[in-house]
Amino acid sequence: MIKEYLYAGVRERATDHYMRISANTADKILNMERITFDEGITLYQEAPLSELMFFADMIRHRIHPDNEAGWIIDRNVNITNICFSQCRFCNFCRNRNDHDAFVTTDEEYDQKIRELVALDGDQLLLQGGMNPALGLDFYIRLFKRLKDRWPSLKLHALGPPEIVFLANKENTSYREVLEKLIDSGLDSLPGAGAEILSDRVRKIVSPAKASTNEWLSVMREAHILNLPTSATMMYGHAETPAERIEHMILLRELQDEKPDGSYGFITFIPWPFMDRGTMLAEKFNIRNNTSAADYIRVIALSRIMLDNIMNIQSSILTVGRDTAMITLHGGANDLGSVMIEENVVSAAGNAFRCGPDEMQEIIRDAGFIPARRNQKYEKI
Repeated sequence: MIKEYLYAGVRERATDHYMRISANTADKILNMERITFDEGITLYQEAPLSELMFFADMIRHRIHPDNEAGWIIDRNVNITNICFSQCRFCNFCRNRNDHDAFVTTDEEYDQKIRELVALDGDQLLLQGGMNPALGLDFYIRLFKRLKDRWPSLKLHALGPPEIVFLANKENTSYREVLEKLIDSGLDSLPGAGAEILSDRVRKIVSPAKASTNEWLSVMREAHILNLPTSATMMYGHAETPAERIEHMILLRELQDEKPDGSYGFITFIPWPFMDRGTMLAEKFNIRNNTSAADYIRVIALSRIMLDNIMNIQSSILTVGRDTAMITLHGGANDLGSVMIEENVVSAAGNAFRCGPDEMQEIIRDAGFIPARRNQKYEKI
């Protein structure tokens, strides 16, 4: 029913004049040929949303013809909220002397993992601040302890900015940091800290964090080491539409470089900037400039542009049930995690939460079959 409503009349137009999508671009999309930067800008700014969704959905069903939508049970545990970076979109970070600054204890990890296991989950998303007091040895000890105590636990941990931070702190290479973390139990590397891969934007929203080239360089090393990774984009703040497309192009180009047989970027996950109480909003008057329709457009365009990344995940945490359901008909094939715990996004906006049963119900209501998976997007 949802699909018929969204696509009313689109099929006929798509085979006629493609409306405002040129015949040449439409043919390239239908043939799954690579879309250029200029074509991407035109699609983003001029293509009717219904037709953009139509083409994105066609690609989604060619890549994933089984009519399934993925989801996962994991828990986001913050290692620490102490961070030197003090990004201007983040309400979560603290200075070391703040009364509510913390470093998660071993006992707290054990309790949180027991709660995760009770819900049949087996993955920890471990992130947090770049705490100057915590070096590489701290993370090695932490990962080894967690794996020793919980051998089946999967660690989806840190991100490129943390790897850059640790490499600089230890005066070593990104590869050496990654190799030591992998040996200690790291299973996959999140795409955290990408925001927008434009140094112009990064100087505004996160001036102390890893640069565009540093973020990409860490991911390049991770791909060489065959460490599964994800790619993200936080948009809707200081960037231009062109910089959103540029971001996707940079990810696509890096994915082209990955060695044959390497996991590379398994998925792409965009989400809108949440502005409540942030320094960007309060001090710089930069507020969330997106809408549900714009999010659906970003998802659809990412499915069309990212021809070498297999999965597109819709951020149900930030956009909610209804918008996430629609994105499954516009290029997305996954709704992400039930997110037992999440503190960073929630600190700057209302985050949508749901349990395993509700997640599956949402997927079924959208007309798809729920397919629980692991971080490598392998069905469980």
